[in-house]
Amino acid sequence: MKLLCGIDEAGRGPIAGDLVMAGCILHTEIDGLNDSKKLSEKKREALYELIIHDSEFHIVKFSPKSIDDDGISTCLKRGLQEIMQNLKCENYLFDGNTTFGVDGLETMVKADGKVAEVSAASILAKVTHDRDILKEAKKYPEYQFEKHKGYGTKLHVEMIKEHGYCEIHRRSYKLKALEPTLF
Repeated sequence: MKLLCGIDEAGRGPIAGDLVMAGCILHTEIDGLNDSKKLSEKKREALYELIIHDSEFHIVKFSPKSIDDDGISTCLKRGLQEIMQNLKCENYLFDGNTTFGVDGLETMVKADGKVAEVSAASILAKVTHDRDILKEAKKYPEYQFEKHKGYGTKLHVEMIKEHGYCEIHRRSYKLKALEPTLF
């Protein structure tokens, strides 16, 4: 049996916080793995502990400044390359439909719900992202990051309108709701 390294990310879409990517090679089967978005926070946390104790994994983070300076695609490409350099394996599978120009990488749409190793990577990335954004919520309570995890919800946009951007906002992500009107 050939070893498989599953790779996924969390935090591509939010307007605040880090992009987190994870690669994971499971050593044993873990029951209950699935796309992290389909699991409750409590279930993700419990699975996270099982995964980190019974796998090889590598987690990469890109700051909002890196995303603004280099672009999300460049960050994703660098993250894929770093994971592949740090986790030696016969096969690498990334959730989605593009390799971002990285050789030796296969892709599969919705792999995070179909392939255990990618599900595990999805959970590692999501739990890491959410834990980090909750730490930021304590530093910046006025933005209520604990409620929206950095996504561009109505509440988050209202908080930006009221307080302006903070250090962890991605200024390159443009929101129509924050653009000045011409009338």
